[in-house]
Amino acid sequence: MLLAVAGCGARDNRTVVTVWSWEPSMRAEARAFEKANPDIRVDIVSTSGYDNLNSAIQDGYNMPDVVQLEYFALQQYAISGQLRDITDRTQGYGAMFTPGTWSSVRLNNRVYGVPMDSGPMAFFYNQDLFAQAGVDASSIHTWDDYYQAAKKLKAIGVYIAADGGDASFYNAMIWLAGGRPFHTSGDGMTVTVNLEGDTGTREFTKFWQRMIDEGLVDTHLATWSDGWKNAVAGGSVASMFSGAWMPSMLLADVPGGAGLWRVGRMPTPDGSVVDSENGGSALAVLHLSRKPDAAMRFVDYVCKSRAGIAKRVDGGAFPADTASLNSRSFLTKTTIRDSRGVDVPYFGGQEFNRVLAGSAESVSLGYQYLPFEVYSRGDFGNTVGQSYSWTTRHRSLQRAKERIREGQSNWDGTPIEVPDDPGPKVSLAKGIGLWQKDLKEYGINQGFTIQ
Repeated sequence: MLLAVAGCGARDNRTVVTVWSWEPSMRAEARAFEKANPDIRVDIVSTSGYDNLNSAIQDGYNMPDVVQLEYFALQQYAISGQLRDITDRTQGYGAMFTPGTWSSVRLNNRVYGVPMDSGPMAFFYNQDLFAQAGVDASSIHTWDDYYQAAKKLKAIGVYIAADGGDASFYNAMIWLAGGRPFHTSGDGMTVTVNLEGDTGTREFTKFWQRMIDEGLVDTHLATWSDGWKNAVAGGSVASMFSGAWMPSMLLADVPGGAGLWRVGRMPTPDGSVVDSENGGSALAVLHLSRKPDAAMRFVDYVCKSRAGIAKRVDGGAFPADTASLNSRSFLTKTTIRDSRGVDVPYFGGQEFNRVLAGSAESVSLGYQYLPFEVYSRGDFGNTVGQSYSWTTRHRSLQRAKERIREGQSNWDGTPIEVPDDPGPKVSLAKGIGLWQKDLKEYGINQGFTIQ
């Protein structure tokens, strides 16, 4: 009886590490880590966005020890002193990772996270739709090639892309064009915001305005909305510029496209081989964590150990480490494993990772995020987003007028209503100006020196 009572009263004396993450494989990572580290228990909390993290930091309780942060957000939390400086714990780590991802976890020569995955940009396209339009998509290398292909797709009633005003996409395209509109000083307190004067920003804005004005881009579909997924699946949107994490998303959201899609390198303004990042994330240890050593052991397992990396890559994540990117098994992969465990040749037998790995090696360095990038991306919709909404309203008005001129009516016989006039055109350039103004005002209000 005494032994039984003693057994019932046994306590779990393991160190508990709490991890906030949206990575699907993180629970499996935690269980595998616990087997190799029986003195630590890992609690995984599924999360997305940054509102809950901001609230936890502000309230000072229920905070995680380890948090998954997108690269664009990491600098903001590092500058505000929320992340532990792990420079001394990561000596020699830089050689393991691609230059773009390693630079994204460093600020002023200090390290605040370990790269977990990456999102070099690539050109994902429905080869069948391009063939119907008489276009060899693999020959698209410049923005003008892309523009000419878009016109041929429009002739068969297909948009080459959909963009309802996505800040992540716009930033990645500015980066691709060589734009460097933001700069932050070493101490993080002096910030340059120069969207209107930045050459790369102006170049992409001019190009994308032309695409939108000629009706080559669907501007009413928000990325990842049900409407967007249906358009991609239904064949009214033929391609997308996206991060290297897209293959597993395409399989999940557009399963019927298996065999029809392919992956190509990003077309650039002049056809040069260069790339940018869209997405990707790191694991970081919060500064106020009371278990930094145990937390760092978990970070090392997930981001640095071969077992931890392999588990995520098998689940569809795109790696940040060069060993995985250069491994034969990764480069020659022609299938994606779905939720049933079935390997699907989604890209028609193409060795798609070979293309994506090449993109990762071509990411240009020097692009900087704002120390308030999370706010910046939210504000994009309120400023540059005005141009997209104006375009959508204007097109609705023009379609209604055209149907009325043709004597058409609604399906139930009722007259077609004419939408309100959206007023004077709101160009992307005007939206960029509003965005810059907002960012400067916000930065000043947050105590930064803005240039």
